[in-house]
Amino acid sequence: MDAFYASVEQRDFPELKGKPIAVGGGSDRGVVAAASYEARKYGVRSAMSSVQAKKLCPDLIFVKHRFSVYKEVSQQIRSIFNEYSDLVEPLSLDEAFLDVTENKKQIFYATQIAIEIRKKIKEQTNLTASAGVSFNKFLAKIASDINKPDGLTVITPQKAGKFIEQLDINKFFGIGKVTAQKMMRLGIFNGEHLKSKDLTFLTKHFGKSGKYYYEIVRLNDNRPVNPNRIRKSIGAENTFFDDLKTINEVEQKLENISEELAKRMQKSQAKGKTLTLKVKFNDFTQITRSKTFPFYISKQYNITDGWKQILEEHDILKKPIRLLGLSVTNLERNQIQKKYTQLKFEF
Repeated sequence: MDAFYASVEQRDFPELKGKPIAVGGGSDRGVVAAASYEARKYGVRSAMSSVQAKKLCPDLIFVKHRFSVYKEVSQQIRSIFNEYSDLVEPLSLDEAFLDVTENKKQIFYATQIAIEIRKKIKEQTNLTASAGVSFNKFLAKIASDINKPDGLTVITPQKAGKFIEQLDINKFFGIGKVTAQKMMRLGIFNGEHLKSKDLTFLTKHFGKSGKYYYEIVRLNDNRPVNPNRIRKSIGAENTFFDDLKTINEVEQKLENISEELAKRMQKSQAKGKTLTLKVKFNDFTQITRSKTFPFYISKQYNITDGWKQILEEHDILKKPIRLLGLSVTNLERNQIQKKYTQLKFEF
């Protein structure tokens, strides 16, 4: 979906149409959850502080989020997806992968399905969506971002090699800002440069991720579209109106976050072995500290014991704290392993 949260607000409140808006808190402690395309022209982006956003765009209008509405619209969109395929893997409320190799309407061309889905979304929600069509998830994701907003991009097997070689490295799905900067320091500015590096070089500089980079630039991505995708982590965090300056304040807030995290673990029927503490300071610098246990944790008392051990081992009160978060990873999985092959269908 195109600027999903912001677009829903502009749809429901016509006076906001054509204006730079940000969904989120407009206070000095606020953070932008989403920005309209009018705001993005000024450089306003999600996860940006409201103070910085206002500096970039003095006329920015802040709108309080309505997550219940966004979820409702997301379900409308999901229903449209399910008219064509049951193989729908949500990435978030506003984005999903669809495998349409064998689709319910028996449409021969994948591009035609994308056209129909985008049309139905517009008709039923009065919102626009962008789509990417290709033969693996990596390429489809990249294609979906090429012609936003309200765009459709198709990457065929014949065009994929040249396309990926010419693609800027910071546009690769799965390569974040920090990794892209490291690659550029190593002389890797696009797909062609990345492809010139062998597996030994990439694993030396990027560890386990090096193999992923080696494969995707060669168009090898056999990950299936998984409608029952298990989350890799479960977390909870809180941004505070006043900075935390004492260990007692930190412990009190972490206990509250532990309670919320335990509820989410229970709801997801999950348990994990690694607990990570996230700390964001008042200057927006951030650190994380983790501890892995020999047993699975999910209960609040386990989580509390975990963060207390982390606090004993690490001094986190170097500066006033504006945000604390806890997350559990290395989750227990009960998926049956299957062998998958690369998708093959007509475009």
